[in-house]
Amino acid sequence: MGARMLSPESFGLIVLVVLGVILLVLVSVALRLIEMRSRLGVLSRLEAKLDFLLKQANVKFDPYANLPPEITEAVRAGQKMKAIQSYMQSSGAGLKQAKDFIEEFQRRSGVG
Repeated sequence: MGARMLSPESFGLIVLVVLGVILLVLVSVALRLIEMRSRLGVLSRLEAKLDFLLKQANVKFDPYANLPPEITEAVRAGQKMKAIQSYMQSSGAGLKQAKDFIEEFQRRSGVG
């Protein structure tokens, strides 16, 4: 049995369908990105309001103030993985949450 070839019309239709699916996927991704940007804006405004209220109430909030010493020492020693593991063990946080927390601690403390 020989290989059956597609007619140019069939091939063109297949290409058109594939391009249509790709376009739908791209539009869906773009809409999700727009929605995420909007939510980030809302979160940023909410955080700014909370910071303002804390400042007005003369309340100091530092989520890094009471970190266990082994975490701060690991960060200062450049042992990011050890700091993440220690934070996960002490807080019960998941990997992503611990990584984000430690990276933010590094940024705020000027280490890393």
